[in-house]
Amino acid sequence: MFIFAQEIGREDPLQQIEQEVNKVKRLIELIVNGMSYEIAVDTHRTLLEVLRDTLGFTGTKNGCDQGECGSCTVLIDGKAVHSCLTLAMDVQGKHIETIEGLSEGEKLHPIQQSFVDHGAIQCGFCTPGMIMSSKAMLDKNPSPAEDEIKRGISGNLCRCTGYVKIVDAIKAVAAK
Repeated sequence: MFIFAQEIGREDPLQQIEQEVNKVKRLIELIVNGMSYEIAVDTHRTLLEVLRDTLGFTGTKNGCDQGECGSCTVLIDGKAVHSCLTLAMDVQGKHIETIEGLSEGEKLHPIQQSFVDHGAIQCGFCTPGMIMSSKAMLDKNPSPAEDEIKRGISGNLCRCTGYVKIVDAIKAVAAK
């Protein structure tokens, strides 16, 4: 049927449906780093796309678009979430925290400072996601054991193999 429809000059019905879906926009409110944003978004856009492309929060990285690497990790109501797998529509009205929301002006958050102090930043691409996952973990359990730290960042990949320094940085924050 599809081949026949193309042969006589009709569009693929699935393509027509996709085009219609892509036209649908909704007005939503996102609360990012304590600021409220009312924006019109396509219903199929991910939180990652909206954060980076619409709101300009480029600290949240796009590494894989499949939820495998964790570089897009943000906090939604305090929980670490892969923003590349989360539709922006699904988080309206919830509190979203990105890496940009951690520091206070020039003063880094203690987790950020510990990453710097321990050399836990190599290429830096995984760093925002690692820090956000660490923050969620430490907010829930301020004194994790080393195996809990490793589990806490297990959804984040570091291609530079800097895990030892990352774990050390998190342990140092937990010890304070």
